[in-house]
Amino acid sequence: MAKARSSKKKASKTKIRPLGEKVLIKRLEAETKTSGGIVLPDAAREKPQKGKILALGDGKLLDDGTRADFQVKVGQTVLFTSYAGTEIKVDGEEMMLMDENDILAILE
Repeated sequence: MAKARSSKKKASKTKIRPLGEKVLIKRLEAETKTSGGIVLPDAAREKPQKGKILALGDGKLLDDGTRADFQVKVGQTVLFTSYAGTEIKVDGEEMMLMDENDILAILE
């Protein structure tokens, strides 16, 4: 008798905690269609510059030894610069680590 494969997704075991003024972001999915309805092939899709904040570091260390507060919060959707951050892969998921100053705006 063959064992049935579980359709449940394995839970991520790796926790990531950014350091200093670093922010961990999950990039949002790329658009598959243009506004006119044309379907884009994978090669023609641009990587989106939008993402959701997953984790924050402790804040930038200031000259007086205190830490600056972040202007963003976990869960917010943000817009960031084109070449911002470092792409990483954890448990098969692609994420980005970047400085808070690479974030341009909060999308509301």
